[in-house]
Amino acid sequence: MHIAIECHACFEWLFPVLERFRKTWADVDVDIRPGLAFDALPALQKEEVDLVVSSDPEDLPGIVFKPLFDYEPVFVASSQHPLAQKDYIEAEDFREETLITYPVDRSRLDVFTELLIPAKVQPRAIRQVELTAVILLLVASNRGVSVLPDWVVREVKTSSDYVTRRITKDGLTKRLYAAIREDDADKPYMAQLIRLAREIPVRLQRNL
Repeated sequence: MHIAIECHACFEWLFPVLERFRKTWADVDVDIRPGLAFDALPALQKEEVDLVVSSDPEDLPGIVFKPLFDYEPVFVASSQHPLAQKDYIEAEDFREETLITYPVDRSRLDVFTELLIPAKVQPRAIRQVELTAVILLLVASNRGVSVLPDWVVREVKTSSDYVTRRITKDGLTKRLYAAIREDDADKPYMAQLIRLAREIPVRLQRNL
């Protein structure tokens, strides 16, 4: 089974899911392809991949989007950063900041699609980093700020090096989906994988 992932941070919860999955379906080989490197959904239609993890459902013939779980994009900064004094973060707060993101197009980053683009706010600088651990290291060193999913920031919530804040007063909510072909929806191994992908990330979120 070939899985494509349209978000860098999804690896944080996908590996525990696959660890549980292999214990039941040891005869199913799993291959992971970073969906950001190619057009994952057309590849799904062409049967080049079997499942795509995405936050952007589309109306595609023969493809169904199974909801997995909701998550909250969360602002992360050094505890020494001036914005650490705020109760929540707004679009204007990014205007003079270096925003550290994954190296993907802005159309695939929640902080842009849900906040900055609608508000017509451009950060002072953008620094792209491949690894989540390096993003957190740079943030702790006060080299910039970031916005990461809540399942990632659980690891820094108890650290005195960081502060985490909601984006806007009410927070932002996004949903992840598993896109699969309709013909595969009733396959037992696919149903099991989707069930685990709904349950395990929620457990991680509850540990925030």
